[in-house]
Amino acid sequence: MMINKKQFFSYILKNIIVLAFLFSASCTKRETLKTASFQTHLGWGYTIASKEKLLIKQTVIPAISNIKSFETEADALKVANLVKQKLQQNLSPTVTKNELILLKIKL
Repeated sequence: MMINKKQFFSYILKNIIVLAFLFSASCTKRETLKTASFQTHLGWGYTIASKEKLLIKQTVIPAISNIKSFETEADALKVANLVKQKLQQNLSPTVTKNELILLKIKL
């Protein structure tokens, strides 16, 4: 049986797509990060954990000069989710003042 060029390239393309999918599935982290909020004596903070291991415990708002907890639980969780996204993308979990402003965190 003879295969024409169009069928051959279609066959190769399908195999490349399947291999790329399998490769990306095998490289994704199965590890899930969990965020949680907690009350401090001055407001709210957050934690990020992986497999029951505490990775980050943030009791104050990062990137500002004042030592101040988050005013609301929602604010703490917004920043926790930003940091979680950064960690999942293998980026530095550092939060900037500009990011806090974009998230509308009460400073």
